[in-house]
Amino acid sequence: MTQDAAGAPLTFAKRFARVSPADRAGTADRVTRYVDVTVPLVPGLVPLYPGDTDLSVRREQHRAHGDPANVSSMTCSLHCGTHVDAPVHFFDGQSGVDTVPIGTLLGPVWVADATGVDGDIDAAALSRLAIPDGATRILFRTSNSELWNAPRFVEEFVSVTPDAATVLAERGVVLVGIDYLSIAPYRDPAPTHEALLRAGVTILESLDLRAVEPGWWTLTCLPLRIPGADGAPARAVLSRPSSPDGDR
Repeated sequence: MTQDAAGAPLTFAKRFARVSPADRAGTADRVTRYVDVTVPLVPGLVPLYPGDTDLSVRREQHRAHGDPANVSSMTCSLHCGTHVDAPVHFFDGQSGVDTVPIGTLLGPVWVADATGVDGDIDAAALSRLAIPDGATRILFRTSNSELWNAPRFVEEFVSVTPDAATVLAERGVVLVGIDYLSIAPYRDPAPTHEALLRAGVTILESLDLRAVEPGWWTLTCLPLRIPGADGAPARAVLSRPSSPDGDR
């Protein structure tokens, strides 16, 4: 047992008392901050990509009606709300979302401030975003985040062009995310998706980054495990110490 200078047992209260108020404050300052960046799946309020299955959430069994439990059903596209794209989304015969390595979806992530980009994020715009060389997971916070205030799909959103996607793949990025329904331009979505998925880059779409400051965070993202599926809804959370100097 730990003892004090007089040889008496050092109780928890005595041991804590030896910590200075400044040290105790510093410990409190390092409490982890969590930001849920998942878009709520609310029928009629979450925008849907044109052609996707309508979102429906229905209560099928009711305790009040004599059923043994309250049980609901949900119908939607696998790309509804926050979701992960799999290679088979654009390449027939390729792997499904269940094969995305868990390690790709967990770990340090750089939230890039692209709110000043006018138009799409092309290779030239990408080079101006000051993304650290060591960033292998990147989320783009753009002016799209404000589009979550509108329940209807907007065609003119900020996306990543094929040449920027190629640059990201060449620098070894393993995950790319964006704050609207698609990583790619609405009028020609295939080339950007293909450049990323062909290189093994996981795509995370429909993030709500309005409450997230640019910089280093830790990503926790777990899509539903649906074997062979071209995508899956996911819960995505960012976290980091709340201390001003604890961004990474």
